[in-house]
Amino acid sequence: MFVKLGDISFHSLDKWVLGYVIIGATLLLNHFKIQLPPEGNSLSMDSAVYLACIFVFNLEITLTVLLYSSLIYFCYQRSTPWWAHFFNFSLYTIMMTGAYYTYIYLGGVTGEIEPSNLLSYAGALTVYFIINVLLISTYFFVLGRTSLLDALKGFLKGTIESYISTLLLSIILGFMLQAEPFFGLFLFLVISILLSFTFKQHFNLYQEVSNKANIDHLTGLKNHGYFKELLSETLDEVKRNKTSLSLAMIDIDDFKKYNDGNGHLQGDHLLTFFGSLLEKECSPKDYIVARYGGEEFVILMPDTTVSEASSFIDCLRKKVNDTYFEGVELLPYGCLSFSAGIMEWNSEIHTASEFLSHADQAMYYAKAQGKNNTHIYGNEIGTIDIDQPMEEMEQQLKLFLARDIYTYRHSKRVFRYAVEFGKQLDLNDYEKKVLMLGALIHDIGKLEVPRDIINKKGKLTSDEWEMVKKHVTWGRDIVAASKKYEDILPLVELHHERYDGKGYPYGLIGEEIPKLARILCVVDSFDAMTTERPYQKTKSYYEAMEELQACAGTQFDPFYVEAFIDYFTGKNESDDIREYQDSKSSSSSINETKV
Repeated sequence: MFVKLGDISFHSLDKWVLGYVIIGATLLLNHFKIQLPPEGNSLSMDSAVYLACIFVFNLEITLTVLLYSSLIYFCYQRSTPWWAHFFNFSLYTIMMTGAYYTYIYLGGVTGEIEPSNLLSYAGALTVYFIINVLLISTYFFVLGRTSLLDALKGFLKGTIESYISTLLLSIILGFMLQAEPFFGLFLFLVISILLSFTFKQHFNLYQEVSNKANIDHLTGLKNHGYFKELLSETLDEVKRNKTSLSLAMIDIDDFKKYNDGNGHLQGDHLLTFFGSLLEKECSPKDYIVARYGGEEFVILMPDTTVSEASSFIDCLRKKVNDTYFEGVELLPYGCLSFSAGIMEWNSEIHTASEFLSHADQAMYYAKAQGKNNTHIYGNEIGTIDIDQPMEEMEQQLKLFLARDIYTYRHSKRVFRYAVEFGKQLDLNDYEKKVLMLGALIHDIGKLEVPRDIINKKGKLTSDEWEMVKKHVTWGRDIVAASKKYEDILPLVELHHERYDGKGYPYGLIGEEIPKLARILCVVDSFDAMTTERPYQKTKSYYEAMEELQACAGTQFDPFYVEAFIDYFTGKNESDDIREYQDSKSSSSSINETKV
């Protein structure tokens, strides 16, 4: 009998059977795949067969085995789209071609497995692996399932070991094909299938543990931590694609009264029931629901404007009102109700925490208006009474008197500039208040900077400068301790961001930086340049204004630079600015305002 498999002629039944047994082995191994991240990706141990064919036979035999296997697989796996079959065939062809020529280039010889060819084997697998990772990652990226970087990270995490196992198995199979082809191939199949089951169980166990870590055990919804991760990922996607995104923060009204009247166990039942109701209503729209903590829930609404979100949440609120649950008769409204705050993402929101904070503020405003209603975050929510916060912050600021008299006086001057400059800008009353409070307290984080660094007379080292830069995040943490000051957080945290993206702590660019933080950056830098510090010479008012102009568009927002110069020159019309230049020429300004 004469049968030709590729370019290899089989003149005996044993050789004929061996060729088609190899094809059958690839089909069997292709059925028992190893699950790999990201979700939907898998590794088939048929790769070990193909690599063994490259090492023992040649590229023609290997591609012939692939072709026959692909055609048979296409015939019985008709549920898979034809293009997916073609993609897989093309992918394997490219990987095996690359691996073969790498093997030959590195001195490998087909026909026998030799220890001296170890470098060639490793090189072939490396190319095989790199091609696979790059092409599959690109595939997931094109489908829009994940970013290219995330896809690459997913593949590299936990897959390298699998590919090393594939190489070792291919070498073992090569030895078996040389020694006892049929028995060796049988043993290889058994071992490979068992490994596939083991890997699959391991992956399923990992997924199960991961899901438990991400799920709230009481309601079955996503938990606080996992939701924040999803929110950050969604925000990155929204920023890239410029799509709409809304967020609702929901709090069950008078939940403590329900617990006190019905018991905590019944309260848990209510939370579970409420979570199920939210999930049921949000699923058709692919909204993400999570339990944020206690009786608070959050709903993330991709591709949804704030008006659409408000309409949906209000309809949901009405449905909740009309849905009976045992024990709600004790509540003030006599029914189950919630208060909700709604926020739509915009370019001035730079972190997930800020996004959540605004929705949270809107929710508390809704509760303050009598509960059982929804409220959209906006200017009308600004109800800060300027007098009481000012007194409280003045007390905080006085802590600087003992540590750093300069920062105390600097903050007072920046506050004065903010009050006067804010009157010249097109700001509403609430924005003016926020700017004033932010200016007064913007350097509060320097309370956490070691005193020896704060009071150092010489130039700061790079490590000391990194420590000083942390004052913005420390200040954010101090101010965030009180919810009523959350609107001031961007000013405290972001007043050292630069218009060109070279600032800190996040490197935001242009209008990614909130408007009030851009204004404060100009005012803060102007005062720092024109007052005495030990690190560099003080500039006169005239020089400082020239510096602002020179750095407009790089360090500063050019619009607010011009507005500030107009304000300041108008304010000092009767003064001789040149006199300040002469009188202050020997002073020095703060290190952190270097341009």
